[in-house]
Amino acid sequence: MTSQTTVEKAWQEPQDPLGPAPVKGLRGHPWLTLFSVAIGVMMVALDGTIVAIANPAIQKDLDASLADVQWITNGYMLALAVSLITAGKLGDRFGHRQTFLIGVAGFAAASAAIGFSSSVALVIVFRVLQGLFGALLMPAALGLLRATFPAEKLNMAIGIWGMVIGASTAGGPILGGVLVEHVSWQSVFFINVPVGVIALVMGVLILKDHRAENAPRSFDIAGIVLLSTAMFCLIWALIKGAEWGWGDPKTVGFLVAAVVLFVGFALVQQRVKEPLIPLAMFRSVPLSAGTVLMVLMAFGFMGGLFFVTFYLQNVHGLSPVDSGLHLLPLTGMMIVASPLAGAMITKFGPRVPLVGGMVSTAVAMFGMSQLSVGTSTLTMSIWFALLGLGLAPVMVGATEVIVGNAPMELSGVAGGLQQAAMQVGGSLGTAVLGAIMAAGVDSRLPDAWNEAKLPPLSPEQLEQASSAVKVGMPPVAEGTPPEVAGKIANVAHDTFISGMSTAFMVAGIVAVIAALVATLTKRGENAEAGAGAGHI
Repeated sequence: MTSQTTVEKAWQEPQDPLGPAPVKGLRGHPWLTLFSVAIGVMMVALDGTIVAIANPAIQKDLDASLADVQWITNGYMLALAVSLITAGKLGDRFGHRQTFLIGVAGFAAASAAIGFSSSVALVIVFRVLQGLFGALLMPAALGLLRATFPAEKLNMAIGIWGMVIGASTAGGPILGGVLVEHVSWQSVFFINVPVGVIALVMGVLILKDHRAENAPRSFDIAGIVLLSTAMFCLIWALIKGAEWGWGDPKTVGFLVAAVVLFVGFALVQQRVKEPLIPLAMFRSVPLSAGTVLMVLMAFGFMGGLFFVTFYLQNVHGLSPVDSGLHLLPLTGMMIVASPLAGAMITKFGPRVPLVGGMVSTAVAMFGMSQLSVGTSTLTMSIWFALLGLGLAPVMVGATEVIVGNAPMELSGVAGGLQQAAMQVGGSLGTAVLGAIMAAGVDSRLPDAWNEAKLPPLSPEQLEQASSAVKVGMPPVAEGTPPEVAGKIANVAHDTFISGMSTAFMVAGIVAVIAALVATLTKRGENAEAGAGAGHI
């Protein structure tokens, strides 16, 4: 009961509302702090998408299997998702400056180690380390912003922070394509070294340690183990569900285990003195709504981006670099709209921009459900730009709602919760929309194949053809006559687009639900507790 009472008091009694003396010099300067943490955050966000472009080259150079290559991505994602909330708690306990600097140094060192690796096993090991250090870095960045900026400027800071994440995520394929094509796959990882050094030097010189008076002084070991294991089971089931089958006992077993562990975690949190996540946090309806909103936003964004890359490369035949360039309207709109969204949220509160953002996202998703083989670049650009316009206020606003509605001493946990919600939403979106796509292809392909009067396929051949079509690739065997190959390509692309259209319709419906959830949000009740209040 002690921890619950402490958390409830934190909402009623903001700490140090007047803040410290005005900032002098470099250390603790809010805008320089933002610039420092943005450089570190950029590394982690880039590595979420940039490595996908390098995977084929890694597979060829290190003679890796498909399963090995999948682990290069899955190991990173799992380590990041499982560790985020615990890492946020470490920041609350020991200081966000220290955890941020350790995260930056470790991430850069792990990146260098990957570049020097001579086997795929070593690449996977160091990718897991990258994820662990990235988990230290991300919540600490939000904790530093919360502690440094006053309430009236926090949204603008989070807007720029969200812009960096969005631009880095969407720009990863472009940079990755250029580096792999003109340098080497190792350069995708080596580039993090100079970036990390800059972030580390700036962090040492500029970042100031802020610790709340009621910062936690102990660790909830049982809670850490239960939550980490539950997150692992959930994310692992989402990652492997498409391969195993959603009704497979292994998939169901991991999902059931995740539910049981989450329930066990909730029970433990009610009994320990200093819980990992005080459940009283979720008595704040805006904070809970912001967390759900972040999951739903990432569901559509990450799940949709997954299909768009296949659509551009395998249906339109674009190179990875050209595909990235076609996504510039999305990236560019996020860059422009994120700071503007921060200013709007500061002036009007988060509710209207968040609802408007999710409505814009829904319209973009419904629009992308109409994409076809012959869709022009202009039409694609309109839908991509509208998607970026919708995502920007949600990335900024939902983050502010989660972090701003948490007590100051739990800002790291809140930052970890925000990032974990994104990871879960992204994994869920990729899994669910991928399953919808797969079901659509499996249902439509046999009839479309027969209607095109193509040579009959055996069950094994049909399964192989279906696997190719699910990523937009025509299953054309070597030596196939051009006329037949053309028919196969038409069937493959039409079937892929049909499945993709259904997936985007579902994503649009999810965005509409998210718009309804956004009506429950409001400005952070504890934002005034920031250490920099009134001193910029």
